[in-house]
Amino acid sequence: MASYKELIAQRDELNAQLEEAFKEERLSVLDEIVRKMQAHRITLTEVGGHAPDEKTKAPARYRDPVSGKEWSGRGKPPNWIKDEADRSKFLVAD
Repeated sequence: MASYKELIAQRDELNAQLEEAFKEERLSVLDEIVRKMQAHRITLTEVGGHAPDEKTKAPARYRDPVSGKEWSGRGKPPNWIKDEADRSKFLVAD
């Protein structure tokens, strides 16, 4: 029967072989994918989609007459409007 140290050495050798085999197979798979994409004229954009559009900032609906700060009406209300029952006096004119 093999000793503990011998088994550890065997395990380390197998792990190294596994890692090498994985790298080789991965390269082979990538080469095959690239060849098939080229043969079928598939672009990376088609596979991965496109970059997400930049989010546009929501237009301001409310403006603080004192500071001039604006709020879109989305999310947590700022301190200058949070306790106001009638927010219509803060509406931004179109």
